[in-house]
Amino acid sequence: MATEKERTSISRRNFLKATGIGAGTLCLGYLLPASARIVNMTAPGNADVATTVSLNAWIHIGTDGKVTLFDHRAEMGQGSYHSVPQIIAEELEVDLKDIVVEFAPGDRKKYGGQITGGSSTIRGSYKQLLNLSATARMMLVQAAANEWSVDVADCYAEAGHVIHRSSGKKLNYGALVTAASQLQAPEEVDLKPMSEYKLIRKPLRRIDTPLKTNGAAVFGLDKRIPDMRFATVVRNPRMRGTVKSFDDAEAMKVKGVERVFKVRMKVFNTWREGVAIVANSTWAALQAKKKLKVEWDDSGFEHVNTADIYQRQKELLAGEEGLTYHMQGDPSGIIASAGSKLDVVYETPYQSHYAMEPVNCIAHWKGDTVEVWGPIQAPELVQDAIAEEFGIPWEQVKVNMTFLGGGFGRKAFMDYPFEAVMVSKVVGGPVQVVWTREDDATQGPYRPGISYRCEGVVDGEKIGAMKVRLCGQNIGHFSSDDRSKANGSSSEGFLEPYLKAIPAISIADVPFELPIPVLWWRSVYASTNGFAYESFIDELAVAAGSDPMQFRRAHLPEERVHQLIDKLEELSGWKSRRPNEGYGVAITECFDSTVGQVVKVSRKPEGGIKIDQVWVVMDCGWFVNPDIIHAQIEGSVIMGLGAATMHEITFTDGLVNEKNFYDYKIPRIMDMPLIESHIMENAENAGGVGEPALPPFAPALANAVFDLTGKRIRRLPFDMTKV
Repeated sequence: MATEKERTSISRRNFLKATGIGAGTLCLGYLLPASARIVNMTAPGNADVATTVSLNAWIHIGTDGKVTLFDHRAEMGQGSYHSVPQIIAEELEVDLKDIVVEFAPGDRKKYGGQITGGSSTIRGSYKQLLNLSATARMMLVQAAANEWSVDVADCYAEAGHVIHRSSGKKLNYGALVTAASQLQAPEEVDLKPMSEYKLIRKPLRRIDTPLKTNGAAVFGLDKRIPDMRFATVVRNPRMRGTVKSFDDAEAMKVKGVERVFKVRMKVFNTWREGVAIVANSTWAALQAKKKLKVEWDDSGFEHVNTADIYQRQKELLAGEEGLTYHMQGDPSGIIASAGSKLDVVYETPYQSHYAMEPVNCIAHWKGDTVEVWGPIQAPELVQDAIAEEFGIPWEQVKVNMTFLGGGFGRKAFMDYPFEAVMVSKVVGGPVQVVWTREDDATQGPYRPGISYRCEGVVDGEKIGAMKVRLCGQNIGHFSSDDRSKANGSSSEGFLEPYLKAIPAISIADVPFELPIPVLWWRSVYASTNGFAYESFIDELAVAAGSDPMQFRRAHLPEERVHQLIDKLEELSGWKSRRPNEGYGVAITECFDSTVGQVVKVSRKPEGGIKIDQVWVVMDCGWFVNPDIIHAQIEGSVIMGLGAATMHEITFTDGLVNEKNFYDYKIPRIMDMPLIESHIMENAENAGGVGEPALPPFAPALANAVFDLTGKRIRRLPFDMTKV
């Protein structure tokens, strides 16, 4: 990325490599003359040009000057609907207020990967988007120079126009787009230095906020198409059971109910059965659902209980070394021979995604083609799953994204679109399948509950050896039969510099299998790993008699991390802490961003503790909109607060106990602490924003509780009123 003093010059060869023409990751054929020029060839002698010319897959400019920008990722609150256009508008030189934003359909050939997860939207595409936009701008400027027969160097773009410096002549992009689309893409592309940014790094108001406040935004539940039916499904509450029989006599008496039939959907490599009720309204389907009688066959798989899960994990950690993920030195030997050592276990719970918009999807099975609409995070995963099962090319599965009322990873799964297609196939027309909150809560998939055994010794003020074994369900094992390798995310959340600074360290994964479906949850394994790793680092710091912040500094030998620590100390007043105030620190890294947090707690007069303030410093490298980042940081802290102190998913005899917000408590406004966040300014490669601020909260809070009370929190969630 260009520094403020440099202007990036990208050769045509490198441009094509970076934007993916050769690799097939991005379809940029629209940039080439043959496909950029859209001409109506349906009538002989008709030379009319279509009203819109596509300069590339993201940018459509009409001959009337209207600019439409396509967001290729899902918008679930994280800001891609605004951030992607903000990037494009910067280099294209258009005003955000003058553009229209639309969701791109699922098309990996044009847009590359469209999975909205891993905080990848900006970090995975910002360089390509800058290059694409600059290329389109340069082609428009060249078209204007050709029109005026002037030197292109005497022309520049601004606010959707090309202007001739010497004469002041001006042409709207709409007047130039047809000619520009017939030009060859420039061999070199000049990107702006950050010092010349007009939009990027500015706290611009989100363009989707008005849509979400005036009711214009279309979420999955809002979507309607002609002749659509409505359905709900009664699913086996034990997730792997089957339908033995059902009685629909009373359900069919509900006005508006049309059909009741058995249906199944694929969940990873297993099947989940249920009974679908199709009606002329969602209300009718839901009323009939209450009257449907189903007998289930729950044999052939384990009916789990939460207490048993953690007891088995503890037993496995006590007796098994597990599959090695990382090894250096001889940590086992050093720890075994040490006179004094730490040997502790941390436990993290199963969690539901609990997005405010429950799962839903519209599907229309047409035989050789399928079309779906809905709150979908991963179009290509949906296309592949449906294509594989129904034996049609993925190109014949059209996926249309709507706004998502939250996702957190749940809506990147394929089960609910798959089920909607199955229902549509039976119905023979379009149908919207709506899940209730209880369906969403009791069916999963969930964030896996994981236990960690952490052993270590200190040598003076440094860690002499550290050994970590984690035991919990591996998400990857649900889609693969290979059990020979350790969980590839075993160190997610743990800063890489630690591995360089600790002379003897091992990380291992102890395999653990259950029938409970598990899936990505905001920040994935970092949300649980972070609690164990950073809590244990704090315990080692205390054992070494060191200040927890300085202990981390000594084990994180990178200047960039030291700068983050400096800012964290400055904001929180770490060095001026007073007695009877509890301060805890944690620093984690995931999706190419590092986040440090300090949590301050104090005692409440009536007992228990309260959180006084949270300070957050994020180093995400190159970034787009600081306001969106601050919002994501605050949202992550709030979500982390709920997961650490309020809610968990528990099981009794294979059934989920928590079914709605009345027993899965989430933070309310009165629970909110004061949050102060800071973004580090640098020109490093962009990192993620939507997820990395969640993992450090729980360990920072737990470490603060210890600082105040002397009590270690090693199991989540914990009740702050009882500490």
